[in-house]
Amino acid sequence: MNPDIPLQLLGGISARVFLRDYWQKKPLLIRQAIPDFQSPIDPDELAGLALEEEVESRLVLEHGERPWEMRRGPFAEDAFSELPERDWTLLVQSVDQFVPEVAELLENFRFLPSWRIDDIMISYAAPGGSVGPHFDNYDVFLLQGHGKRHWKVGQMCDSQSQLIEHADLRILAEFQDSEEWTLEPGDMLYLPPRLAHWGVAVDECVTYSVGFRAPSAAEVLTHFTDFLSQFLPDEDRYSDADAQPVSDPHQIQHDALDRLKGLLAEHMSDERLLLTWFGQFMTEPRYPELVAGAEDLQEEDLLGSLEQGAILIRNPSARLAWSEVDDDLLLFASGQSRLLPGHLRELLKLICAADALHSENLEQWLIDEEGRNLLCELVKQGSLGFADE
Repeated sequence: MNPDIPLQLLGGISARVFLRDYWQKKPLLIRQAIPDFQSPIDPDELAGLALEEEVESRLVLEHGERPWEMRRGPFAEDAFSELPERDWTLLVQSVDQFVPEVAELLENFRFLPSWRIDDIMISYAAPGGSVGPHFDNYDVFLLQGHGKRHWKVGQMCDSQSQLIEHADLRILAEFQDSEEWTLEPGDMLYLPPRLAHWGVAVDECVTYSVGFRAPSAAEVLTHFTDFLSQFLPDEDRYSDADAQPVSDPHQIQHDALDRLKGLLAEHMSDERLLLTWFGQFMTEPRYPELVAGAEDLQEEDLLGSLEQGAILIRNPSARLAWSEVDDDLLLFASGQSRLLPGHLRELLKLICAADALHSENLEQWLIDEEGRNLLCELVKQGSLGFADE
């Protein structure tokens, strides 16, 4: 994709201009980002997903048994018939993993790294429905799919922003609205992290939220150090072979901190380990149980199936990315990594990007031993699977 070509999705500006002027800086309203948009899922189908055990869903009632009551799914079939006529919202997470037509919407956002995209959450709201004024710590695109929703944006927030007392929802106690718009189907609003926003359904409406993964510093430090510790021998410890006599044995001298920082820096600066951890962390599936592979698959069975016309597709719950390490490549697949020779570069790009893999676009790789082995391993792991399954 040429980053300087104007994009309808971004209101006629280019990806380069959007990233320079708006991304993580300020909101952008785009009228008819997707012209004549028709929601690929209707409210009844969304409610049907909320009945399923493997689907994460919530109901928020502004005037329930208590203010801003939240109920967690899966829900019983009669749960929706008992709801009031207005002021409630159903939110269903990761709909892109269950409805292929919803997943196709992500193709519009390929000017951003795919490993940064988290999921598409879809909400249905009765008139007046809302989840209250709040902020997110990640970027989000809000695409209106059906009906109208009125949005207000307010102040920038942080961990010190006051919230109302609520066990489940992070609703701001104070909202300082600065701009507001009413969105209709096809309109989209981009919001940077930490910007307060408040959406209220004008009528029955469906809204698509494209969210992005943004690990906190606490997550990075906790998970990376846990990962790193697997590779450190027990004898690798704090040492002070150059120590000098001390005047006060109870004082921690600053040279001790210098030694400690040196010990940390020696391991924390290992770029290869950092890349391996980061790729695995960012490709961990939201629902690992949905990435189930064919563990007993043999390479000859895979080849035979492809020769007979079988098609491989990515598991909707799988996440894939790749990177370079010197002359080699690292493939990250659903939280795992694999070091591969450099000549497989085009195969990795094909696996990550192609809608389908078959004997024609895999032809040159099916006669490559390492290529065949990689494909087989990805099917066994569950990141790839046969289309008819």
